[in-house]
Amino acid sequence: MSDLIRRTIPVLRWAPRYTRAALADDALAAVIVTIMLIPQSLAYALIAGMPPEAGLYASILPLVAYTIFGTSTALAVGPVAVISLMTAATVGDFAARGSADYASVALALAFLTGLLLIAMGALRLGFLANFLSHPIMSAFITASGVLIAAGQMKHILGVEAEGDTLIDIAASLAAHAPATRWPTLALGAAVIGFLVFARSGLKPLLLRAGLHDRPAAMIARAAPLFAVFASIGAVAALGLDAKGVAIVGDTPKGFPPLAAPPFDPGLWRALLAPALLIAVIGYVESVSVAQMLAAKRNERVDLDQELIGLGAANLAAGVSGGFPVTGGFARSVVNFDAGARTPAAGGFAAIGISLAALYLTPLLHDLPRATLAATIIVAVLALVDIRAMRRTLRYSRSDFAAMAATVAGVFLFGVEAGVVAGVVLSILFLLHRASRPHSAIVGQVPGTQHFRNVRRHDVITSPSVVSLRIDGDFFFANARFIEERILEAARDTPGARHVVLMCSAVNVVDMTALEALETVNTRLKDRGVAFHLSEVKGPVMDKLKRTHFLEALTGAVHLSEFDAMRALDPLTFEAPRSAGIAAQ
Repeated sequence: MSDLIRRTIPVLRWAPRYTRAALADDALAAVIVTIMLIPQSLAYALIAGMPPEAGLYASILPLVAYTIFGTSTALAVGPVAVISLMTAATVGDFAARGSADYASVALALAFLTGLLLIAMGALRLGFLANFLSHPIMSAFITASGVLIAAGQMKHILGVEAEGDTLIDIAASLAAHAPATRWPTLALGAAVIGFLVFARSGLKPLLLRAGLHDRPAAMIARAAPLFAVFASIGAVAALGLDAKGVAIVGDTPKGFPPLAAPPFDPGLWRALLAPALLIAVIGYVESVSVAQMLAAKRNERVDLDQELIGLGAANLAAGVSGGFPVTGGFARSVVNFDAGARTPAAGGFAAIGISLAALYLTPLLHDLPRATLAATIIVAVLALVDIRAMRRTLRYSRSDFAAMAATVAGVFLFGVEAGVVAGVVLSILFLLHRASRPHSAIVGQVPGTQHFRNVRRHDVITSPSVVSLRIDGDFFFANARFIEERILEAARDTPGARHVVLMCSAVNVVDMTALEALETVNTRLKDRGVAFHLSEVKGPVMDKLKRTHFLEALTGAVHLSEFDAMRALDPLTFEAPRSAGIAAQ
């Protein structure tokens, strides 16, 4: 039982070995991440349609929960742009923004997302992270970034534009453009300009001024916090709120309120599908970051335990006034670069954000919403990766088509429709490829035991033996195709007396495929052609031995393709020139 508890609660494994050096590194990383998280949390709450303080709440207990149950030493959990957008899209169907019901539905969504993640972890479904392809995730994040940025433009312009799709948002912004509040636009544009400069130009400027690399990087990463306090100062000094600049206003002071989410069976049934989508996308995004950072330190991330860690974080968000959370890319990279050594860095960051919620919220009264919107726009546009789409187009048209479907779906129909469109199209392409595996007539490379595609290499072939290689598993979806391909190869060689099926790439032969091979054996036998197999893998051979197929086989099963061809046409096929080549 103790081993099970230690596996389920990773903090019990690393806490007894915690050192002062690790404490110092984790505490420093926590300070840096806290500085970054404060403006981010406030901004992402705005995306989710929640009050600003909910962003702080979603960054406290979830961090503590992940510290206890997570396995990544660098992952920083909290609100992220894409999940916040999905939260707004889901919750907005059940309640009006700003209402008490809206916050209640967001809590239920976070709690249900947590339950689903924990259930997936208990069922050891961490491998599902491999089934959402990188092109789909890249396209989804890119499209969501553009959609989020467009949705925040109303705060930059100071207008009341609405819409859930890119077309609706663009049309609404155009309709309300004449009502633009120029002081708001000037402030928002200034903050965007400063943050863009800070991303690429502030650190080099500080280095030229004589600052060391690490302090310069810390100051550059704290740029959003500087923008927050500078814009608060501008509002207070210039009275911008009286000139129409929208501000955050009163923000509750104190720790997150602890309360159970509403347990309404009808609501939970309605939230199940979007919660599952949020859980899967959040998990894939989080694990991708965690694995990337773990690889740099030669560490390992437990995929199944990560489901439980993220599930616990979302349960914590669901009982502490938050909304769905996951591991964020930018803050996790900052946490890693700042030297975090254990998940305790997240726990220390939670303490820092708790102090901010307790003492700094009164200072946020004059914070312009345009500043938060500017922070969001600069952050999400950094996620837009057009080059990935260009690379994918050059490499794989099917992957690009899935990316294009994802982008179009997000822009035209919303985030859920976009990711579903991309995933469905990817699955259809996968099934199409699996149903028509690559095949090739092969011949011997002179002087070797290697057999290669006759269309690509100068090889030796036999007029009486057809050698066919199928590059893929044999199963129900492609059994008919493979059957026809073998018979077609035999028909195309009028003098053929043998057909050898090279099975070096075959890992599975299911029952439907077995029946297809039996049909091939029978039809070739009727033509006076013997059917042979070569290079059959052990597990496949074990299954074939449990059937009558091998007894009825008109030919034989050969250890290698070379053995088969030498046995069937010894006068045509050469022995290797040297033992060294033969051993390749």
